[in-house]
Amino acid sequence: MGGLIVAEASLFAVFVVAYLYDLGKSLGGPSPGEVLSVPVLGTVCLLSSSVTVALAVRALGRGAVRLSGAWLLATVLLAAVFLTGTAAEWLRLITQEGLTIGTNLFGTTFYALVGLHASHVIVGLVMLALISVFAWSRALKPAHVERVELVSWYWHFVDAVWVVVLTVVYVIGR
Repeated sequence: MGGLIVAEASLFAVFVVAYLYDLGKSLGGPSPGEVLSVPVLGTVCLLSSSVTVALAVRALGRGAVRLSGAWLLATVLLAAVFLTGTAAEWLRLITQEGLTIGTNLFGTTFYALVGLHASHVIVGLVMLALISVFAWSRALKPAHVERVELVSWYWHFVDAVWVVVLTVVYVIGR
């Protein structure tokens, strides 16, 4: 998992550098300041999900499989709220603001970077949902805590990457 996280961090670094390099170089609009607002609800949900996944691992380690499943379900729901917000933002940007991946450099790098992150959220959401199902079906055992903890590492990575994306795109980039 550590190797995967290092490789993925390198990939994200390339996308972040590309976004920063191209920032302000679009010949036409819209610009980030004209169309972006900070996704507060999604950010709170995603960052809170790091707490819920940690609580799930802790509960499983103590043998509380059902409680672990409940925390995993909460993590999945928080991730779903985040993805719903991202989808709503993209729908608004495309239909109301006319920003697509082909509109300008901002659109190209924005959708690439935020989309890369969203794809990682989806992968994590699927893994967490499966583990939650295993917990509820009683297939998950306390002996699996190390495996679940590795998935939580991935999830914490996804959350940490969001902090970088949020800062670069929605704070510095505006």
